[in-house]
Amino acid sequence: MENFIVSARKYRPATFSMVVGQDTITKTLKNAIKGNLLAQAYLFCGPRGVGKTTCARIFAKTINCFNLRDNGDPCDTCESCQSFNTLRSFNIHELDAASNNKVEDIRSLNEQVRIPPQIGKYSIYIIDEVHMLSSSAFNAFLKTLEEPPAHAIFILATTEKHKIIPTILSRCQIFDFNRIRIEDIVKRLLYVAQNESVLAEEEALHIIAQKADGALRDALSIFDQIVSLCGKKITYKDVIENLNVLDCEYYFKIVRGALRNDLSTILVTFNEILEKGFDGHNFISGLNSHLRDLLVSKDKSTLQLLETTPSLRQRYAEQASECQVSFLYKALEIGSNCDITYKNSKNPRLHVELALIQMYRIIADSISEQEKKKPEITQVDFNDDTIPLPSKSEIVRESENPERRTSSKNPGSVSRHQSHMEKEIRSFSIREIISDAEEPQAINLQNISSVPDNLSSDDETKIDLTVDTLATAWQEFIDELKDEGPRIISM
Repeated sequence: MENFIVSARKYRPATFSMVVGQDTITKTLKNAIKGNLLAQAYLFCGPRGVGKTTCARIFAKTINCFNLRDNGDPCDTCESCQSFNTLRSFNIHELDAASNNKVEDIRSLNEQVRIPPQIGKYSIYIIDEVHMLSSSAFNAFLKTLEEPPAHAIFILATTEKHKIIPTILSRCQIFDFNRIRIEDIVKRLLYVAQNESVLAEEEALHIIAQKADGALRDALSIFDQIVSLCGKKITYKDVIENLNVLDCEYYFKIVRGALRNDLSTILVTFNEILEKGFDGHNFISGLNSHLRDLLVSKDKSTLQLLETTPSLRQRYAEQASECQVSFLYKALEIGSNCDITYKNSKNPRLHVELALIQMYRIIADSISEQEKKKPEITQVDFNDDTIPLPSKSEIVRESENPERRTSSKNPGSVSRHQSHMEKEIRSFSIREIISDAEEPQAINLQNISSVPDNLSSDDETKIDLTVDTLATAWQEFIDELKDEGPRIISM
């Protein structure tokens, strides 16, 4: 039975072209080799698992290659490359500063530097975790680092550049390695999965890449862990269960509940999350990230900042279209304040629930404000024959003042006349006026409302009586009474 080799070692890059996510650095190093512009010391710094030590080894291997390729990669066929690949090269020396951090170790290194290489032009010394050296060891290393022999090149690697003394930094060419993008990690995982005959869902690999936090070595370690659980088929569900990652569907559900003014759904969903064993602090942090992703999805130009699968990116865009920017701003502010004050809360669950209620109130308060701004509509019943009419004294004054009749043609005077009439108006039956008249006429409500006589009973029920319609009908009725003024006055 063959010994198992972890993917991080098995698929470790052997050339600059295989390095993932560090194109600028690899291009600079290849050009330095081609142009014979090699410095005496290099410092590779950056987060864990991004390829610092790997690039240092490839750089050392390429420097001593006898048959360099046109693209700047080593040939892997010459004696120097083969000795490096089989770990028997005497030109490349590695030192772990974490375990060899004393001044005696550096003094031994200084003595070794004087020996020229047996094969090739350069002796390369790779010092990993150089920030672990003691201050006395750093001071003992200064002179050798500043003026090394012509055949010696030092490559220092560290994850904590701020711990290295400035006198060391000033003697090195510094290369800052970046975190590897999620897309690049997913592509590398797909490559490994194909070579290992493993079927993997793209969403599952995205979760692994997000969990790795920009470190490809961590992503490959997680991949091996998931393969041990799932076998030759990796699914999204298996990954989130094994890595204890909260499904993003919960965040979509909570935001949907806030938009639909459904507080019960929000609180029940949060209770389900707690029952699954997730921490409230991690939940509120994930919810803030979800709100940030929704805000990014509001604009097509910023949608590319969303590092996820195309299908999930589409879901974010759909929910973002339902959210107002003001809601996202306020919800992010509430979530950020909850995240900051979470550790000081004596009741963490209530603290998060209050934040969720405040997010819910954003939509609820806006709905209540809109309802307050709606105008009140007065309902008028056609079956009621009691309509506000002016008193007899008002009718007499109207007939005695003909100027008021002519002024009715002016819209401004009509409004003043109507406001004057409203002060003296009273409600009584139209039938009472008809019975008091000398020559009673058949007046019905349809005539007053200016409704045609040939209107059917079915159409009559469909009439919408508005304030303007009633005012027009009332003015016509007043004009008819004014024309019959002398007879009404004689009553």
